[in-house]
Amino acid sequence: MASAPKDKDSKSASSRIDQQMIRDLADLLNETGLTEIEWSEGALKVRVTKGGSIAAPVYAPAPAMAAAPAATTAGTPAADDLGGHPGAVKSPMVGTVYVAAEPGAAAFVKVGDTVNAGQTLLIVEAMKTMNPITAPKGGRVSRILIENQQPVEFGQVLMIIE
Repeated sequence: MASAPKDKDSKSASSRIDQQMIRDLADLLNETGLTEIEWSEGALKVRVTKGGSIAAPVYAPAPAMAAAPAATTAGTPAADDLGGHPGAVKSPMVGTVYVAAEPGAAAFVKVGDTVNAGQTLLIVEAMKTMNPITAPKGGRVSRILIENQQPVEFGQVLMIIE
């Protein structure tokens, strides 16, 4: 009889941990002004959203989200093929990309521009923080693979510097 309550308590403790984690994620949403947050560890995945959605743990792995294909011309490699390019400038974070310092301003760079190492190429906004993305090396901008205000993923190729 003593073992049954112990099992029940261990299940209850597990539920409390999950509930507390969900409460902590919800508090983080309120603190940061985000509308959605997702956390995963192993097969456990938790997504918390504002606006009437229910937060619940999901135990099946989610399918990988495919990135929107970049506009390419015939005979040119797709953005996915450029990840190994020595001049690939990749996004260091998930966020929204901005090509200019403010709306209506000229873009930091355009195709054909020569850039110096450390020069600002664009901005990625993540959690209301503007993060300048700088040129890892000097050279000529040969391709820009994103558009202004486009969502970007970690590691996504943003542009090519030759």
